[in-house]
Amino acid sequence: MTKVLDLNYTDARLFFLKEESYFNFDLPHYFVFGNLLQLVSNQLNGQGISTFYSTTHQGGQTTRHFPAEYEDVNYKFLNNKDGKFAWRPFQLIHPALYVSLVNKITEQENWNAIISRFTQFQANPKIRCYSIPIRSDTDQSDKATSVGQWWQTIEQQSLELALKYEYVLHIDISDCYGSIYTHSIPWAIHTKTTAKAQRKNFQLVGNVIDKHLQDMSYGQTNGIPQGSVLMDFIAEMVLGFTDLELSDKIQQDNIQDYEIIRYRDDYRIFSNNPQTAEHITKLLTEILIELGMRLNAQKTIVSNNVIKNSLKSDKLYWISSKKGAKSIQEHLLIIHKLSEEHPNSGSLSKALSKFYNRIKGISETYQNITVLVSILVDIMFKNPRTYPIASAILSKLLSLILDNNKKNDLLNLIYQRFEKIPNTGHIKIWLQRLTIKLDRQRQYSEKLCEKVNVPALQIWNSDWLENNLKNIIEQTPIIDEAIIAGIDVVITSEEIELFKTEYDYSEQTAE
Repeated sequence: MTKVLDLNYTDARLFFLKEESYFNFDLPHYFVFGNLLQLVSNQLNGQGISTFYSTTHQGGQTTRHFPAEYEDVNYKFLNNKDGKFAWRPFQLIHPALYVSLVNKITEQENWNAIISRFTQFQANPKIRCYSIPIRSDTDQSDKATSVGQWWQTIEQQSLELALKYEYVLHIDISDCYGSIYTHSIPWAIHTKTTAKAQRKNFQLVGNVIDKHLQDMSYGQTNGIPQGSVLMDFIAEMVLGFTDLELSDKIQQDNIQDYEIIRYRDDYRIFSNNPQTAEHITKLLTEILIELGMRLNAQKTIVSNNVIKNSLKSDKLYWISSKKGAKSIQEHLLIIHKLSEEHPNSGSLSKALSKFYNRIKGISETYQNITVLVSILVDIMFKNPRTYPIASAILSKLLSLILDNNKKNDLLNLIYQRFEKIPNTGHIKIWLQRLTIKLDRQRQYSEKLCEKVNVPALQIWNSDWLENNLKNIIEQTPIIDEAIIAGIDVVITSEEIELFKTEYDYSEQTAE
């Protein structure tokens, strides 16, 4: 694996222009964006995006149009987080703005400036960040490699630090991406003094990033889009700047007894004195307030059991409570209990994957399938992270029902269950995958679902673009009909698996 910071500017551009980097949330495989990104890149041909702004002529005057003047430039869809009223917005960034931003960031001079700044962010060996995007150098996906990196670094190093420290304090930032102040990005790259003095200087890459982000969001300066590796990297610019500011404050207060491990917006502060850890938290809070962010008080945990709190609580629970289940229903009920104790956890997704592997080869069962579906849908209802794997399990269970009327009745009940909660665009996309080979025309009130059957439907507002580039974006398919033709009624493990080969990070064994 290779950290993006270790790539040269040309390889970094190729990395960010990959489809896998453009969106890193779960969509069915027939959504494809690689060809569109390539065509847009060819059309831009290294030119600035402003070259392609549209104009209108009226009364002898020419009016130039800017993306920040238009709503819905990016496509947003919502993911319910808890089966109630909490939700997370994912975004598919407008392809023209995405490619333009990648091009600007990876110009040689700009890329070198960014790399140099990250070197300063990481100068303090006692504050270590492990969430810089990674390029996989094997057949594993970048995402799978990042998950492996989490186990090998965050969890394992936390366990090692139990030899040195008696206390660990866990904290995270509340709504990190939604809270980032876009002007803080040039502060991070160029220092606050320089950025404020030259806020109109678009030779500074920080100002270019800030401008692109505002263009994506109707001129707003609060929040950055969530759902791409590029935005993860931009978030790391602000969080790295936070690390640097925190390091300076710690040094000013002459604090020595500490180490900090950060993964994106999650912090683990180690010390032999809980007051030291709390003091560092106070310093971090002051820095975040200046950047428009705040800590999540409800998730702040201090413990004198470093070993126990170095492992995720869901993993500890699952290791201690799982047992052999004789029947499929008993097995699913045990997983349901895990979902109640540790909702939306990695262990829950892993447990469902093992359940799927158990049932995927069966051709009949004496179990009550309606009951199994009911239990599974209840798990999905409160655990959006499970949508892909749970949809695969649902597809297998439904395939065991030979009566089409009964199958349709169950599908209607599933849909009605999810209609009871707000912001369910993501689950509707997966429900469509579940039914696409059974009933292609089944209606789902989500624009991406409608796009599957209505290719001319536009999901990005491109009215600010001149016709040639606009036509590329509006006419290039993002639904691959060949993939739809080739998939089965039952969702295969290849469609939803993270790792190419099964590798269970929760069950490490000595070789």
